Amino acid sequence: MAAIVSCKFCSSLTTSKSSIPTSHYRSSKLWNGACSNPVGPRCSSFRRIKCGLQNVKKGRPFCLKEFAISSALAFSLITGVPGLGPSADAYAVADPVIPELSVLISGPPIKDPGALLRYALPIDNKAIREVQKPLEDISESLKIAGVKALDSVERNVRQASRTLKQGKNLIISGLAESKKEHGVEVLGKLEVGLDELQQIVEDRNRDAVAPKQKELLNYVGSVEEDMVDGFPYEVPEEYKNMPLLKGRAAVDMKVKVKDNPNIDECVFHIVLDGYNAPVSAGNFVDLVERHFYDGMEIQRADGFVVQTGDPEGPAEGFIDPSTEKTRTVPLEIMVEGEKAPFYGETLEELGLYKAQTKLPFNAFGTMAMAREEFDNNSASSQVFWLLKESELTPSNSNILDGRYTVFGYITENEDFLADLKVGDVIESMQVVSGLDNLVNPSYKIAG
Repeated sequence: MAAIVSCKFCSSLTTSKSSIPTSHYRSSKLWNGACSNPVGPRCSSFRRIKCGLQNVKKGRPFCLKEFAISSALAFSLITGVPGLGPSADAYAVADPVIPELSVLISGPPIKDPGALLRYALPIDNKAIREVQKPLEDISESLKIAGVKALDSVERNVRQASRTLKQGKNLIISGLAESKKEHGVEVLGKLEVGLDELQQIVEDRNRDAVAPKQKELLNYVGSVEEDMVDGFPYEVPEEYKNMPLLKGRAAVDMKVKVKDNPNIDECVFHIVLDGYNAPVSAGNFVDLVERHFYDGMEIQRADGFVVQTGDPEGPAEGFIDPSTEKTRTVPLEIMVEGEKAPFYGETLEELGLYKAQTKLPFNAFGTMAMAREEFDNNSASSQVFWLLKESELTPSNSNILDGRYTVFGYITENEDFLADLKVGDVIESMQVVSGLDNLVNPSYKIAG
C-alpha cells in the first residue's frame, strides 16, 4: 500500500510502496527546498506561520499578505505527488521566490464539474454559450433565501430563452454535419424545457427549479458536444498506438463503504475527457474494461484526496501482460488557447506560469493521475480525486494545476467522497457510455 506520511506537518500523495518517502514535492517557482528531515522538524514555512502568529501575540506587526503567502507555501509542500520510491536527495531550505499574492489566490470561480466539462469542449460558438451562462447563473440565484430567489431565477430563464430564440440559427450552423439531426432534436427539448422552467417559476415552486436546471444544462452540454466534428488534433507519434479516448466516456464506480452508519455503498458517476487528455483517459478506460479496479481498496483518504490504483505485489502500476512491463502514460496538460496538449513537461518547466489549464483542479472530485515525484511520465494506474478546499486550492492557481494530469470529474455523488476511508472497497467500475470513443483498446474482456 502507498506510503502516506513524510513528516509531522506534511503529508503527500504517493505512488510508492516504501514506508517513508524522504522528499517532498519541490517547486522552483514557489519553493526551492523541502524538509531535510522527513520525520523530524517541521517545515520552514510552518515555522514562519507559527512565528508570525507569535509576533501578533507579542504585539509585533505581522502582514496579512505575508501570512497568506506563507500559508500557500506551506500548502505547496502538502500537495505534491512524490515518487515511486524514496529519493536520495534532500534539499536545504532556501528563500523562495515569492510571486504576487494575486497570482496565488486568483482564478476563475467555476467550481461545478458539469460547467467545467462544458467549457472544456473544443468549440467556439458564442450563441450556445450565451444560453448556457444564464442557466448556470441560476445556481447563484438560488442562494437567495426563500421564494425571493425566484425573481432572480425568472430573469435568468427569460435571458436564456431570449438568447436561444435569437441565436438558434447560429447554434444550428455550428453543429457538426454528422450530428446535426441529433443536435436539432436536443435543441427542441431545450426550448420546451425552458418553457417548463418558466412555468415552475410562475408557480413559485422553488424545489423544482434545481432539477429542471440540471436537465436543461445537460441538453446544452449535449448540443455543444454535437458541435465537435471528429477528434481535433493528432496525438504525438510515440503515444498514438496506446489506448486513446478520442472523445468522452462515463464510468460508474460502485464503492462498498465499511463501518459508516451514514452510507453503506455509493455509486460515483465519472465523466472522462478525452478531448483534453486522450492518453490518460484512454489508459483508464482500458483498465476499467480489464476490471483492474474491481475489488481494489481505497488506499488513501486523508481529507485532502482519495486515492487508489496500487495493485497487490511489488508492482506500483499496471503490468501489461503483452509486454510484462509496467504501462506508463505521460504527463498530459491542455492549456487554454492551445490546439493540443503539452506532453512530458509541467507548465512551470515550460515557463507558462500564468497559463490556464482546460481541466483545472477547480471542482470537488477532480480526477487526476498520481505519478512519481521527479518523473513526469511515470503515471500508470494510480489515480486520485481531490477533496477541494477553495481556501487552500484556489482555482487555477494552486500547486496541482499544470503539474498533474486531470482527465475527468465526478459529476454525481461527489460529496460522498469525503465519507470514504482507507479499506473501503471498489466493488466495480463500469463504462456506461462512450466506449466506442476508445481506440487501440488492449483489454481482454473475461467471459
